[in-house]
Parts: sequence; C-alpha cells; structure tokens
Amino acid sequence: MMKNKKRYLYLNDEETRLVLQSLIRFKNKLQQQGRYTNCVDELILKLSSTL
Repeated sequence: MMKNKKRYLYLNDEETRLVLQSLIRFKNKLQQQGRYTNCVDELILKLSSTL
C-alpha cells in the first residue's frame, strides 16, 4: 500500500493569480461539459485563502 505524500508548492503573488485564473477557466470548462467540479473548487478555495 502506497502512502500519499504531501507536496508543497511555493508561489509568489503573480504566480498564484495565474494559477487561480487557470483553475477558474478549467472549472468553467468542466461545467460546460456537465462534469463535477468539486476537487477544482477545493483547490480554488485553498489557493484563494493564501492571497
């Protein structure tokens, strides 16, 4: 059984905004396809709390 390792990503403010914009675009694309966006929503919340 493999253990999941936590990974940390260190970004400056500009990089954080770019990743956030990309996640929002990806979420919109998933919604248009009628797919679930739960995991993307979680990432958006985690990332936006760092700003």
